[in-house]
Amino acid sequence: MILAKKVRIYPTKEQEQKLWQSVGTARFIYNYTLAKQEENYKNGGKFISDGIIRKELTQLKKSELIWLNEVSNNITKQAVKDACNAYKRFFKGLAKKPKFKIRKKSKPSFYNDTSKLKVKEKKVLIEKVGWIKTNEQIPIDVKYNNPRVTYDNKYWYISVGVEVDKKQEELTDISLGIDLGLKDLAVCSDGKVFKNINKTKEVKNLEKRLKQKQRQISRKYEINKIKKGGSCQFIKTKNIEKLENTTKLMHRKLTNIRDNYIHQVTTSIVKTKPYRIVIEDLNVSGMIKNKHLSDSVRKQCFNKFRQYITYKAELYGIGLVIADRFYPSSKTCSECGSIKKDLKLKDRVYRCPHCGVVIDRDYNASLNLSMYKLA
Repeated sequence: MILAKKVRIYPTKEQEQKLWQSVGTARFIYNYTLAKQEENYKNGGKFISDGIIRKELTQLKKSELIWLNEVSNNITKQAVKDACNAYKRFFKGLAKKPKFKIRKKSKPSFYNDTSKLKVKEKKVLIEKVGWIKTNEQIPIDVKYNNPRVTYDNKYWYISVGVEVDKKQEELTDISLGIDLGLKDLAVCSDGKVFKNINKTKEVKNLEKRLKQKQRQISRKYEINKIKKGGSCQFIKTKNIEKLENTTKLMHRKLTNIRDNYIHQVTTSIVKTKPYRIVIEDLNVSGMIKNKHLSDSVRKQCFNKFRQYITYKAELYGIGLVIADRFYPSSKTCSECGSIKKDLKLKDRVYRCPHCGVVIDRDYNASLNLSMYKLA
């Protein structure tokens, strides 16, 4: 299987300028391709293949878009492919309609061709940028898959897919059910409970400071508001830019805390070596529509949890079962199998009206998931 190896890179000031130029080029070509597809669709034309758009760009490089020659040709090629693939996924119903990338909101990234990627001891060669130092060693003499250079508002990184062998582990005869929730991130059928990281002091204090900074930015924008005719114009000062950079770093820290915690939880789960893991098929997009729960659901990162447990289970040779979305794991009694239809969200303890068992609601759900379709 292919696993990603992500390492930090240390570009010089001149190299960083080249990296930003590559990021801007990738974003421009992606937006150019989307605009081309939309215009063609409005005029009743069929989907334009990426090969046709690339040929058009080759001609434009000789006249209107000469500056594209300053960066690697593979960046423009891949940006066209990415935009076309995004439309194909939309037409197949696998994703939402692709949107134009905005400089302030989109993640800075670009593609580096696998054939041009060279690696030596704690150094990597990025095409038309040069040799850049890394903090870790990228595997040498292996086939690389989809190398990408990214920026996370503080550091530059390069990530490459590397083929690895699956681990030959001796698994137990345990079927492990995992109930995901908002009170706790995960409750397992073996009794383990993984707490909600968003309820810790560190995260709460960081979120409080973030809100304060955001209010401060909002007040400064109001002070610098200028009325022109019937509209208002906001002037961004150097102080506002500094505050916005601070909030970006705080967002980055919160993301990293949650991401690291999910990695720790999923690794801890797969290292118990059950022969299969059963999780729920949560309707996250539907849950987010609830205005009272949307923020809590977003912070729990359920989709990321599923993504991580999927690839780690495959690495360890553990079977992963996704329970049916409408399977009543919380309403079913784990002892007698009767269904309690009037169970409400506020009921944190499950009391069975048939056999009289009293059990924690989430633990009961995890037990039911562990027995999912075993009979």
